[in-house]
Amino acid sequence: MAFIPAKASAWFEIPVTDMDRARAFYASVLQNDPVLEESGPNPIAMFAAQDRMASGHVYPGKPAAPGTGPTIHLSVAAPIEDAMERVRQSGGQVVSPAISIPAGTFAYCLDPDGNSFGLFV
Repeated sequence: MAFIPAKASAWFEIPVTDMDRARAFYASVLQNDPVLEESGPNPIAMFAAQDRMASGHVYPGKPAAPGTGPTIHLSVAAPIEDAMERVRQSGGQVVSPAISIPAGTFAYCLDPDGNSFGLFV
């Protein structure tokens, strides 16, 4: 029998080399301030979400080579072009145009550590 979960994704982690820079970058781009938590073995900065079981965080780690790791898509408010501009202004890179699909609109980006991520509206 196949296991079919309620959500395909349960959690994500984004490795970063500079926690302060990463928190500032994602707070600016997503307009969602990652909250620093230091209760575990490593500091993490949690993304705010209504459903914490489908959320994630940034943590000190070794990112994959630029653009080669998995790509997660992060929710932003419309219009997506505003978020794309915040990526550029905050030290990241937009690597695709906005792409419309039936479920919404997304764009591929790289954060300052080279982590691949998508913006999704």
